[in-house]
Amino acid sequence: MTLFVTALILLAVLCALFYFEVSLRTGSALFAGAWLALGIIAPALWHPLLLIPLVIVLAVLNVPALRMNLISKPVYGLLSKTMPSISDTEREALEAGSTWWEKELFCGKPDWQMYSGISLPTLTRDEQSFIDNEVEELCSMLDEWRIHHELKDLPQPVWQFLRDKGFFGLIIPREYGGREFSPYAQSRVMSKIASRSLTAAVTAMVPNSLGPGELLMKYGTDEQKQHWLPGLAAGKELPCFGLTGPEAGSDAGAIPDIGVVCKGEHDGKEVIGLRLNFSKRWITLAPVATVVGLAFKLEDPDGLLGDPSKTDYGITCALIPASHPGVETGRRHYPGAPFMNGPVTGKDVFIPVDWIIGGPDMAGKGWRMLIECLGAGRGISLPALATASGEVGYRSVGAFSRIRRQFNVEVGKFEGVQEASAEIAALAYTLEAQRHFVTKGLEDGIPSVMTSMAKYHATEMMRVLINHGMDIGGGRAIQLGPRNFMALPYQSIPIAITVEGANILTRSLMIFGQGSMRCHPYLYEELQTLTAEDSAQGLQDFDPLFFRHAGYTLSRVARMLVQGLTGARFSDVPDNADDFSRRWFQLLNRFSTILSVTADTALAILGGDLKRRELLSARLGDAHSQLLMASAILKFHAAQPSDRANDAHAEYALTRAFHLAQEALYEFYRNFPARVPAWLVKWVAFPIGRVIHAPDDELIRELGDLIMEPTSVRETLGSFTYISTDPKDALGRLETTYRKLLEVDDAWQAYLKAHSRGKLEGRSMTEQLGSAAAQGIIRDSDVQALLAYDAMRYDCLLTDAFEPEFFRQSQAPADDEGEAA
Repeated sequence: MTLFVTALILLAVLCALFYFEVSLRTGSALFAGAWLALGIIAPALWHPLLLIPLVIVLAVLNVPALRMNLISKPVYGLLSKTMPSISDTEREALEAGSTWWEKELFCGKPDWQMYSGISLPTLTRDEQSFIDNEVEELCSMLDEWRIHHELKDLPQPVWQFLRDKGFFGLIIPREYGGREFSPYAQSRVMSKIASRSLTAAVTAMVPNSLGPGELLMKYGTDEQKQHWLPGLAAGKELPCFGLTGPEAGSDAGAIPDIGVVCKGEHDGKEVIGLRLNFSKRWITLAPVATVVGLAFKLEDPDGLLGDPSKTDYGITCALIPASHPGVETGRRHYPGAPFMNGPVTGKDVFIPVDWIIGGPDMAGKGWRMLIECLGAGRGISLPALATASGEVGYRSVGAFSRIRRQFNVEVGKFEGVQEASAEIAALAYTLEAQRHFVTKGLEDGIPSVMTSMAKYHATEMMRVLINHGMDIGGGRAIQLGPRNFMALPYQSIPIAITVEGANILTRSLMIFGQGSMRCHPYLYEELQTLTAEDSAQGLQDFDPLFFRHAGYTLSRVARMLVQGLTGARFSDVPDNADDFSRRWFQLLNRFSTILSVTADTALAILGGDLKRRELLSARLGDAHSQLLMASAILKFHAAQPSDRANDAHAEYALTRAFHLAQEALYEFYRNFPARVPAWLVKWVAFPIGRVIHAPDDELIRELGDLIMEPTSVRETLGSFTYISTDPKDALGRLETTYRKLLEVDDAWQAYLKAHSRGKLEGRSMTEQLGSAAAQGIIRDSDVQALLAYDAMRYDCLLTDAFEPEFFRQSQAPADDEGEAA
């Protein structure tokens, strides 16, 4: 019994040493001291059969030569055979961009001092003025039904307004005539436009995300910047970027388009240049672009770039006027919304080598350029569209749920409806929180993993909440027409989930695939040592990395064990954590540690095979992403008014995030091929089972009620959108009717109650209201107000009906490529 107790004490000492991350030498000395001290009460610990193995283990760990030969060398040899090689394309992708808070969450021990130092972004005076004036005016000019079903394009005055007011130059520095807006300001501009028109938002979005402007700013030569940026900022030049093609979508590295270095004639002179052949598809703004950014694979068979030994340079980017001989644009695809999108093709197009973005020195560096610049589209533009959908959905569904009645009850009061409307409320809140957090991260760098998370989860949340909105709106949301407030956002869902990397591949390949390499403190460096050409040097570099990695993993295992047994209730939290947030921060500590240990276990057992186990890696990516969203929600919640509406929305959103993270981890353990390690990690992580459940019915009912009320959350989310008060506009009709209902609600409820009890006389509503006034149920002054509201209410519930002529539209024939001729 004594030996058993001392063994437990020694395990506790070992756990404490790992928990507090004591160095190897100090920890070895302390553990040896504890062993010898405990030998006083358990003399068996001093027996040579136990003492000699202890000395051997400590010597091997602490004597570099022994450790190298007995541990590091065999492990290095084994891993060198099992680890996959990293291609140049993968290496460039991994090295592109930066990391931010997502790395803290992945590493299992979040730095709360860093988190406390993160302040949510705000707008400058110029940015706020632009949103309040130019963006507001633009939104007032937009009629998405007319754009979508009649013009199939933006009206020409809108195009001109976008050019004249600098909407295409938001990211371009002021010295070139641009507005030089922050990532947060760009997001705010795009989401406000998107709350009015997806077509206009996409049109304004593209020049300010992945495109020539951003590439020129970061990599262009001075001459290229001076030539192109002023025109782009002024809208005189309209850009597009040709990346994807028939056989290269999300796998942009597989582009078949080729540029061959050769000599040719340009401006009457023989120059070194490139002969290009390319066929691009799905290129937004291509039909109207004046300048085309182009990605292609560069070959130099004759060594004209100066290096005879190098013929294959890889992906390269160039900038070409759309009017250049051989370039063909103008045809359009039809992605379900009428923004300009189409093919760009070129056959035997000759351009000077100086047209490579950044000049000849940037030949072959296009993939890294693209990976870094994709952050804007993934982290700003597409999440902005999703956030706008969430906020418009919140206000419109909330208003409709209160206006629409069935069985003499507001439809928003039915619990089945509340299950959907509560989800809409929480997702809209989450989207805005994520937008604030991610754009703050983009101010500090280009966190490629976080922007992939933002793009995937924002557009998936958009999918969920719009589908819920369609369910609640029913026939009112299904029937197309200028009155419909849901159908056009619904049609935009496939666009958002497909562009800038298809969501399926973003989730299954990118988030954890990049995250494990970029966020893990040792993995990428270890992999480089394992693939080093000089294996002797690789082993020298591998030894300290491997043992630091081992210590890191064991420290996280110790933290996971302690937090699992204590519920993480004694773990550190930010100094400014309040009563609401404290417990959630402790859960972040716990789940971050669990993610760290689970990821390390998967990487250790599956190695390079984890890359092909997409179902497993996607679940780890889901857990990581939900922890990032929980961090964003807590930061956003702290910045909002302190009231129950704010708390309830944050509570639901946080519960949802942690529940999804937990279920992703449980599914990972259930499907992990090595059953014993999976069971052990799961048991240590969740010793008493699941720790958080999906939002309960009480919280669902509360949020289902709140979405229909004029709360602080409704006003906050609405402040980021364009709010129409035109009673003839689809959303304006809802808004004005809802506001009228709030004005007359007491009298309206009194009338409805009396009507349902049969207390009122008369057939018409005018007669019944007169009866209610005569009985003192309502005031005389309420009669006309209620009649006005009832007329607005009825008009608000009507759907459009068209004459037969509306449907008699000619269809364009298709050419032999399956595109509209």
